[in-house]
Amino acid sequence: MIRSTKPDRIELHVGSVKQLFNSFDPSPFLEKDLDDEAERYVVAWAAELDANAPIALSIYLTGSIAGSAEAQLIPAAFKNYFNYRADQARLEIHELFRFGRRSLAVGSMVLLGSLLMSNYLTRAMAGSPFGALLAESFIILGWVANWRPLEIFLYDWWPIVRKRRLYMRLATASVEIREA
Repeated sequence: MIRSTKPDRIELHVGSVKQLFNSFDPSPFLEKDLDDEAERYVVAWAAELDANAPIALSIYLTGSIAGSAEAQLIPAAFKNYFNYRADQARLEIHELFRFGRRSLAVGSMVLLGSLLMSNYLTRAMAGSPFGALLAESFIILGWVANWRPLEIFLYDWWPIVRKRRLYMRLATASVEIREA
């Protein structure tokens, strides 16, 4: 895998530091959530960038705000926030797989019962078209009961892994504060 050394840059222009963070979040500054719009903007741009290149984020603040003590804490706050989001995605994957395992256990039991019932109906109603219909219906029921677990283990976890990787890349992005 070839890794680019030149970072892809995302630029964000804001009037004040408060515009970057959720004003309803009572957490200390370094632990505050990003504003929903700011997060959507940064994540959407980052998703479009080369997955092998590092990310650089330039935040342009108006006036003398760029040199303030609060502004100098922004890089650490971004790192904390995106590490938190990556950890949430990791927990989401674990929860999805836990649900998938439970669903697979239930689906396997339904499949086993359906196969046994189908086998019984095939013998008990041999030669009957209605018996054949019922037997096939039980087989279909057994496989449909496993649809969701298979969907989880084959497809549902990939978008969460991609999101987690993106958050981890954003957590390691270089963040520089500039005066607009």
